[in-house]
Amino acid sequence: MSNADFGSLTIFLFLLLAAARIFGHLFTRLKQPKVVGEILAGVLLGPTLLGHFAPSVSEKLLAGHGNTAAGSPSAAVLFFLYNFGLLLLMFSSGAETKGLFNREDRRQVAWLGALGTGIPFVAALCTVPLLPLAILSGRVHAKIPLMLVISIAVAVTSIPVISKIFHDLDILHTRFARLVLGVAVIEDIVLWAVLAIATALAESGSVPNRKIAIHVGLTLLYFGLGLFVGPSFLAWLNRSRWNVLIATSPVAYAIVVLLAYAAVAALFDISLVFAAFLAGYAVIHDAERMGRAVASISEVSFAVFIPIYFAVVGYKLDLGRSFSLSMLVIFLLLSSSVKLLSAGVGARVAGFSMKDSLNLANALNARGGPGIVLASVAFDAGIISAVFYTTLVMVAILTSQAAGAWLAYILRTGQPLLSGETRHPEIDEQGNLFVAA
Repeated sequence: MSNADFGSLTIFLFLLLAAARIFGHLFTRLKQPKVVGEILAGVLLGPTLLGHFAPSVSEKLLAGHGNTAAGSPSAAVLFFLYNFGLLLLMFSSGAETKGLFNREDRRQVAWLGALGTGIPFVAALCTVPLLPLAILSGRVHAKIPLMLVISIAVAVTSIPVISKIFHDLDILHTRFARLVLGVAVIEDIVLWAVLAIATALAESGSVPNRKIAIHVGLTLLYFGLGLFVGPSFLAWLNRSRWNVLIATSPVAYAIVVLLAYAAVAALFDISLVFAAFLAGYAVIHDAERMGRAVASISEVSFAVFIPIYFAVVGYKLDLGRSFSLSMLVIFLLLSSSVKLLSAGVGARVAGFSMKDSLNLANALNARGGPGIVLASVAFDAGIISAVFYTTLVMVAILTSQAAGAWLAYILRTGQPLLSGETRHPEIDEQGNLFVAA
């Protein structure tokens, strides 16, 4: 990378991070989720606005970072920062959710997952044949993959975005967060497996059953080992006399553990999101040694790397490709209605009150990052059209904003998200919400 390339990258990151922090702060002041402001910062600097209205300025300031320069050194660095920010977000989320899938929560998580995810997926799968598939279908015109993608889009919940909203509201440590993230983790394992089937069908016209079965099996095995074996193994490793790294630099040791988890996951083509989440979950079990190190990592991550991740999410969007207001409104209303109702029913069956069920349903309706990734993967595979791609991206952003706004409102009024949980410590007697930085 030349000095000119590095200078261009530095300017780009300065603009991206500064805009993300400013818009994140602005949205916080407006009682809205900070993460939506960070995504909006990327949208403003990306091809949707700056690239559209001032292409010469965009090309000069952000040269080497667009889709046309995907192989450039600057793009490689940006890609690394984007993924590293995602890993740090999931690592911090895992560290805050000690006790995930404990005996107290397993029954509730099972009902929320089975009904809150299963009903929307099956309902969409049965309804899709009645839709005008011609305007939704991409270049491959594959009906079954399109049906699967639409069903995933209706049922999916965002782990990264809902984790960031929980962090901003300072509720990652609560049982409410554990329940939602527990459902989202299980949900994503199943739905990404379905997406793998959809893309395989679009590419070859047949399902490679053995390959898909092996991949899903490895993912479940990795998740099980990380959830039940990893914490005990790390606890033993931390006590080993020859482990000088934890004694000299616990922060470096925590990052090494994160990278090790990610490396093993990458070796078996397993989502790095799960790897980072499980790494944080395992590390924090030795809170006496690692608590301060994890807190230091989280502080830097949420100040720098995670805002960059969400800003890049917005920057990568090109909403000017095509847009249909009617399609957006119809899909947003229908998909949200089905998801909210299904998750609410699941919560009620699990034994939660009506108010608790409403809060859980709103949190589980956030599509966020996975919704955007789903749209990108399906569009690149030729499964969906450009106009439907834009619709899925907008639905992901709007549902995330709605979920964050609802949870912030509940906390601001002094109500607990779950009956029996204590009053939120960051809310004063006048009901003013102080969101974490």
